[in-house]
Amino acid sequence: MAIFNIKKREIECKVVYYGPGRCGKTTNLEYIFKSYKKQVEGEMVSINTEGDRTLFFDFLPMELGKIKGCDVRVQLFTVPGQVQYSSTRKLVLKGVDGVVFVADSLDVRREKNMTSLKDLQKNLKEYGLNIFKIPLVIQYNKRDLQDEGLPVMSVEKMEKDLNRQLKAPSFAASAVSGDGVGKTLQECMKLTLQALHRQFNWSKEDNG
Repeated sequence: MAIFNIKKREIECKVVYYGPGRCGKTTNLEYIFKSYKKQVEGEMVSINTEGDRTLFFDFLPMELGKIKGCDVRVQLFTVPGQVQYSSTRKLVLKGVDGVVFVADSLDVRREKNMTSLKDLQKNLKEYGLNIFKIPLVIQYNKRDLQDEGLPVMSVEKMEKDLNRQLKAPSFAASAVSGDGVGKTLQECMKLTLQALHRQFNWSKEDNG
């Protein structure tokens, strides 16, 4: 749920990168932090867990304009993907406005992708959110590994596994090279800001 800061004339919202362990969520955020310096405010904070990390930092999507004369500030978060950090994932999702689901293209991670997507749906539901209605973008990461001869699923297969019902915008990507990272973020921001426009317009009507 976005926060309206009247004093600063800002709307603060939250986008979470979700997905199984080692799928590239952290690499996505590290690439964004490094490549969009003008739009990054402050430092990237890293909370280390054994074998995984939670990262977050403030991001100012300047090119997307304002809502009701207010600047929009976005906090980008990752969740730890490993199974044992279920409670942390749920906690990070609290107050979420948009989600990027990062799927691992490696063939051996097929089941983990599907399990993680179900976990996302369950955790959103516990906050009263519907995975079919929340701004959601799916990223098929690690596409570059096919060039190294590793067994990688086709995008078509991953679409069938993960996006047949959701019908969310999706992008093939390599977070290491940055290919598709910006497009994924831009689409998620676009959907999130459209939802915020609707939310704040409705709020005005409700209060009027």
